[in-house]
Amino acid sequence: MVQKMKKLILSILLLSSILANAQFKNQRIKVSENKRFLVNEDGSPFFYLGDTGWELFHRLDRENAEKYLKKRSEQGFTVIQAVALAEENGLKDPNPYGEVPFVDLDPTKPNEKYFQHVEYIIDLAAKYGIVIGLLPTWGDKVDKMNWGQGPVVFTTENARIYGEWLGNRFKDKKNIIWVNGGDREPQPAHKAVFRALAVGVIKGVGKRENVVFTFHPPGGHTSSEYFHTDEWLDFNMMQTGHCRDVNVYERIQKDYNLSPTKPVMDGEPIYEEHPACFNAREHGYSTPTDVRKSAYWGVFAGGHGHTYGCHPVWQMFSPDKLPVNNPRMPWYGALDLPGANQMKHLRNLMLSRPFVTRIPDQSLLTFTQTASPEYVVATRDAAGVYAFVYIPVGKTVNINLDKLSGSKLKATWYNPRTGETTQAGEIPKKGTKDFTPPTLGKDNDWVLILDDVAKIK
Repeated sequence: MVQKMKKLILSILLLSSILANAQFKNQRIKVSENKRFLVNEDGSPFFYLGDTGWELFHRLDRENAEKYLKKRSEQGFTVIQAVALAEENGLKDPNPYGEVPFVDLDPTKPNEKYFQHVEYIIDLAAKYGIVIGLLPTWGDKVDKMNWGQGPVVFTTENARIYGEWLGNRFKDKKNIIWVNGGDREPQPAHKAVFRALAVGVIKGVGKRENVVFTFHPPGGHTSSEYFHTDEWLDFNMMQTGHCRDVNVYERIQKDYNLSPTKPVMDGEPIYEEHPACFNAREHGYSTPTDVRKSAYWGVFAGGHGHTYGCHPVWQMFSPDKLPVNNPRMPWYGALDLPGANQMKHLRNLMLSRPFVTRIPDQSLLTFTQTASPEYVVATRDAAGVYAFVYIPVGKTVNINLDKLSGSKLKATWYNPRTGETTQAGEIPKKGTKDFTPPTLGKDNDWVLILDDVAKIK
C-alpha cells in the first residue's frame, strides 16, 4: 500500500510539472529549428495531443463546449481539431443559437453572429490551455467526392476572400493551428481552391510567422501527396483511418524521410468506440488497445504528436441528433472512455526526456519484422541519452545497447495503460540484451525505457 501511494504521488507530481511546462502558454506555436517538432515561441516543447471535436462549433452550446474543453484539458489534451464550416450540414443547419455561417450560402458574406460563437469557444479553449486546430471548412464544401452534404460553395476567388476574412477575424488568437482540407482528396481542379484558402488566411493574419498550417487529407492519404513542397504547408498530417493494425509506422516514416524536412503526425487514426473498418458486425468496435497502439506506433516512428478520436465525440452525438455510423452512446457519456484517459500517458512519457533531439531508430532492435499487430517500434535521443521501445503485445525483445551513450544503463518498464513505472535495474551498456516486460500477451503493451545512468538528473 505504501509503495502504491508513493507511485501515485510521483505520478501526480510528474503530471503537474508537465502540465505547467508544456501546455499552451499564451504563446504562438511554431516549428522547431530542426523542422521535426512543434514548440512554443520561447522554444519550450509543445506536444500535439489532439482530439477530433469536429462538430464543436456547430453542435455545442457554450455551456456544453466548456464542459467538453474542461474535461479534455484535465485529460491532458493540448489540441482540439474543430471545423468552422462543419460536415454535418454545417452551412444550412444552424448552431445552437440559430445562426448559420454565411448569408445566402455565400462565402464572401460571413455571418458575424455565427463566428462570434466560434470566437467564444476559441477563447474558452485558451482558458483551459488548449490550442484549436481550426479548419476553415470541411472538404465537402469544396468537393463532395460522392459523399457529404455540402453544398459545394467555394471557388478559387471566394476561397481566398473567405480565408483572408477568417485570418483577419482571428489574427490575435494565439491558440490556433490552421488546418486546411477536411477529409477530401483534392482533385487537380480543387488544389487551387485549397491553396487560395491558405494564401487568404496568411494574408488576413498579416504575419507569416504567426501562422502554422497543415492539411487534413482523406483516409489512407497524407498531405505530402498533394502539397509537400508548398510554402504554406508547415507540417504534414495524415489520416490512417479506422481499421485495426494499420501500418502507421511505415506511413509516418515515409513522410519523415521526405525533403524538405517537415514535422509529420497522424491527424486521424482509428477512433475509440468506432465500428472497426466501418463494419461492427464482422469486426466489432475499436478498443482502447487499438487506439493506444496506433498512437505509440505513430509517435515512436517519428511523429511530432498524435490525434486521438472518439466516434460519439467527433460528431457530438446526442439523442436529438441524427447518428453517423451507429454511435453507441452520446458524446457526454463517451468522454471518460479508457483510451481517452490513457492518451496523457503518451504525452507525459514524451515530455519526460529531451524533446526536440528525439529520432526514430529501428536499428535498436536486433530482430527483423514484417507488418503485424505485434510490430515493435523504437525511438531514441540523437545522442543516445535515452531510448523508448514500444512493445504492443507483451513479449521478450532483444535490444542493441551499443546505440546508447554511457557505460551503464537504467532499465524501466512504462505501462501505457496506467502511466506507472516498474524498475528493471541497472545494466552495463554492452552488446545486446533480452528484455521481458512484467506481463505478457495481447492487450499487455509496454514501453521499455533505457537511460544513460550518467545523464539522469
